[in-house]
Amino acid sequence: MIQNLGIGAQAVQQLAMKTPTAPSSSVPTGSSQSFSSYLEDALNQVAGQEQQAKEMNNKFVLGEVNVDEALISSQQALLSLQLTTQVRNKVIEAYQEIMRTQI
Repeated sequence: MIQNLGIGAQAVQQLAMKTPTAPSSSVPTGSSQSFSSYLEDALNQVAGQEQQAKEMNNKFVLGEVNVDEALISSQQALLSLQLTTQVRNKVIEAYQEIMRTQI
């Protein structure tokens, strides 16, 4: 489902290449994290939740987990995907607004 968002691993890697990795002076070097790595981690977490929901559904079919556990896992994955979609939409709106600005 993440591929449907228009944000693929290639886009994240391209963003990582373009994002400056120099740490700011107010943040210690050990705790700084580039935006691209933060974005990649977030997308990987959403993908992990989706995979976990699929595994829970398969276990439910086999009778290994209760229906409530399978539904909770599915709803968590759905909410994460919806949040990711809304964040993407807001980023696109912000980009379009910046592009419409006249200098």
